[in-house]
Amino acid sequence: MRVLGVDPGLTRCGVGVVEGVAGRPLTMLGVGVVRTPADADLGHRLVAIEQGIERWLDEHRPERVAVERVFSQHNVRTVMGTAQASAVAILCASRRGIPVALHTPSEVKAAVTGSGRADKAQVGAMVTRLLRLAAPPKPADAADALALAICHIWRAPAQNRLQQAVAAHASRGPRRPPAPHPSKGRTA
Repeated sequence: MRVLGVDPGLTRCGVGVVEGVAGRPLTMLGVGVVRTPADADLGHRLVAIEQGIERWLDEHRPERVAVERVFSQHNVRTVMGTAQASAVAILCASRRGIPVALHTPSEVKAAVTGSGRADKAQVGAMVTRLLRLAAPPKPADAADALALAICHIWRAPAQNRLQQAVAAHASRGPRRPPAPHPSKGRTA
């Protein structure tokens, strides 16, 4: 499976492509950051992010896109920018029919390091080790994008089985209690 991980942000949007399957060594195919100037108009920044993500989709042809799920922070302005960049990534992938998965930061940290409370240095170190890189990708947004892709590759098989089980259960329709047997409950 080839996954484009996207660590959304207005100033630095991390992108990284990882290929592989759960339980086997993974391969990094590319890593980088889509940058926009902080003083540019919001619309121009979003267009620049879209163009950057489109280039990554064209070049690497991922089968899936994994985006960091936006979570509440104290700084509303930062949350809004992150959410807007996230929406652009989701739109770009969906426009091409590429399935998108959202993963929380703690899910990614737990998948890559074993702890949902790992810091950026620990995530970078594990990404370096898992992908057999000479040094951690810089900036941290790029390493986080690779961590998202790794998380998705490792979690996708279990998520797919869960979705199939839910779909199978839903297709059976609502369960009703069995009707009483005609001979039971009658008194003579």
